[in-house]
Amino acid sequence: MFDWIENLATWLVFSILNLDEGSHLAEALHFFIYDTIKILLLVFVVIFFMGIVNSYFPVEKVRNYLSRKKLYGFEYLMASLFGTVTPFCSCSSVPLFIGFVKGGIPLGVTFSFLITSPLVNEVAIGLFIGLFGLKTTVIYVVSGVLLGTISGMVLQKLKLEKYLSPWVLQVLENSQKETEKFETEKTSLKERLPSIWRETKIILMGILPYVIVGIAIGGLMHGYIPEGFFEQYMGKDNWFAVPMATLLAVPMYSNASGVLPIAQVLVSKGIPLGTAIAFMMGVVALSLPEAMLLKKVMTLKLIAIFFSVVTLCIIISGYLFNIIF
Repeated sequence: MFDWIENLATWLVFSILNLDEGSHLAEALHFFIYDTIKILLLVFVVIFFMGIVNSYFPVEKVRNYLSRKKLYGFEYLMASLFGTVTPFCSCSSVPLFIGFVKGGIPLGVTFSFLITSPLVNEVAIGLFIGLFGLKTTVIYVVSGVLLGTISGMVLQKLKLEKYLSPWVLQVLENSQKETEKFETEKTSLKERLPSIWRETKIILMGILPYVIVGIAIGGLMHGYIPEGFFEQYMGKDNWFAVPMATLLAVPMYSNASGVLPIAQVLVSKGIPLGTAIAFMMGVVALSLPEAMLLKKVMTLKLIAIFFSVVTLCIIISGYLFNIIF
């Protein structure tokens, strides 16, 4: 399917640039050209398709649905599934967190959305298919949804509402639940396509720098770091590799676009898939910038509890991936 991209990258690197086959620079540049074209094509297709989905089920309807329906425990799963069709990173999901809580949605359900939204979205899915294949992508999506669902349920059981910031508590006290109903959308798909196309371009341009930087770092690692370099420290035999990778990721911040190409190279250099994915999840779902934003809506104790539960679930996911693969 992507043979033409491979041939194009080979032609550019070895025929046009005349680099020596097997050199570090040639390997790094070939990786960069091939992965950049392949990933951007896949991401474009997935974003456009999910734009169609989002046009029929926008975030406002998500909040409305979750706040009005009695789902008998399935609301956590529904919130996680809704998170998969919203193209937000962890920091841009925080304003939605405020809106969800203000709309009367239980805190644990809101956490399910907040966790899943940056981890599993159209960009992450497009990248995953291109980098790891369909089977791994399906398992990743399922594990991401379960991560959000289970974390939300655990956090709800802890009854943490009292640890919301005084500002949010004041907002909740002064606000009333919205009562308006959403009108049934009757716009045809043809009429929606221009706005979907505009949104696709906005998202694509927004993630482009992350994709380029992530693949560039991945290309340098692919070309210059020898096989087995990481494996001696973070191989499958090292039981502490998964928690170490997750904890090392917390000070960093990127979205899926930037960190997935790096995760791919880590796997190619000998790190088990589960360890690499735990690192990726940690970067995307747990970061210091996110903690700073959450400080507006949560006390430090609630942030610590939230990060601890998500970290534990990510570590478990990493071990499960290593067992499966």
